[in-house]
Amino acid sequence: MRRFFSKEMIVLLVILLALRITSGGFDFMDMLLSLPGIIIGLSFHEFAHGAVSYALGDPTPKLQGRLTINPMAHMDPFGFLALMFAGFGWGVPVEIDPRYYKHRRRDEMLVSLAGVTMNLLLAVLFSLILRFLFAANPVWLSGEVGTILTEMLIQVVVINLVLMIFNLIPVPPLDGFGIVTELFNLRRYDWYWKVYEYGFPILMLLIIFDVTDLILTPGVNGIFQLLVNYVMF
Repeated sequence: MRRFFSKEMIVLLVILLALRITSGGFDFMDMLLSLPGIIIGLSFHEFAHGAVSYALGDPTPKLQGRLTINPMAHMDPFGFLALMFAGFGWGVPVEIDPRYYKHRRRDEMLVSLAGVTMNLLLAVLFSLILRFLFAANPVWLSGEVGTILTEMLIQVVVINLVLMIFNLIPVPPLDGFGIVTELFNLRRYDWYWKVYEYGFPILMLLIIFDVTDLILTPGVNGIFQLLVNYVMF
């Protein structure tokens, strides 16, 4: 995701938080249980962007210290809070320099795909961890510690699916817009620059009016159910 923090972003975050609290959708314990998933999902997402860009010849991510999974290198304070309180979020976007790419459109698309692909792989990985945990079935798993650990691992899976699906929405500044831009060479159309310029207000409206939920809810639930049926158990 490209950087799009602004005063409007704060307003959006406050509105979504207020709506979540008044609708009864906010739970402090759920927020704490989601912390590992948020940190892992955001850190690995941005690391993947940087690693792929670097592998394609761009030294920028390395020069800026982004070739690491250290959360401190990737956490955007407001993006972190947004994911905790509002159900969507972002990390500090990795800066790239496409001039280093040999095949610019292809390579920019690969960089855009890297983050969401990483989130999918993490969801599968932690589903496998849950499967091995359930198969081992240690005595402590049925206790309070086991219940908390299980819920945290499930949250890691769910949050990575949320990050993947949300970022695939083809609206700037999300990765999905970068993917369709390179796939269909959208920069050749005059309307592309208008959409790019007004991407944030468009995204804000989609979120406020729950249009994004029409994509997120079935997408996350569907993939999670597949993981439950074919990976976790």
